[in-house]
Amino acid sequence: MDASKLFSKSRIVPVVVIEDAAIAVDLAKTLRDAGAASIEVTLRTACALEAIELIAQQVPDLLVGAGSVRRPEQIAQIAARGASFAVSPGATELLIDAAISQQMPLVPGAATASEMIRLSERGYQLQKFFPAEMLGGVPMLKALSGPLPELKFFPTGGINAALAKDYLGLACVSCIGGSWFVPAAMLRDRDFAGIRKLTVEAMGIGAA
Repeated sequence: MDASKLFSKSRIVPVVVIEDAAIAVDLAKTLRDAGAASIEVTLRTACALEAIELIAQQVPDLLVGAGSVRRPEQIAQIAARGASFAVSPGATELLIDAAISQQMPLVPGAATASEMIRLSERGYQLQKFFPAEMLGGVPMLKALSGPLPELKFFPTGGINAALAKDYLGLACVSCIGGSWFVPAAMLRDRDFAGIRKLTVEAMGIGAA
């Protein structure tokens, strides 16, 4: 259940932490209207599953997935709520087996060449590279792509507007995940106009 083809419409995926499910639909519509084609809702809050379900039901033209997936049972939970993909900071055999069982497209995380090769053996050509900046960022991905030319990466972690273009300029990078254009303070204040402005700017980087 490789997710390589899911992010072709937009190369920048908003990665969001939703503390209040009541804002989920407004946020999703804001991101969609600003040019985003997908949204990754991280499973870091008690309301994350509810937020995913609301977005899947009420904003069907925005591809919604779950991030920070780390336990096999979460795959079934997000599938039941309407998620279209899962993103994990790492990967285990149990997690991969659960994704295959549920037919859930998964972007498994890898930080080393050995992890990447093992995931490739399981059929995952698109892999999350996290935390991207702390792992060496653009230079590290350039180095890894030499001996692993068949792999594509979805780097997240520490990427901002100033760094986005460099990541997207790499042939081995399919898309990047970012949260700099959905600041926590703006979410708390429900400043959707501000989020829309920042998202339009961010999507412009992805389209350049």
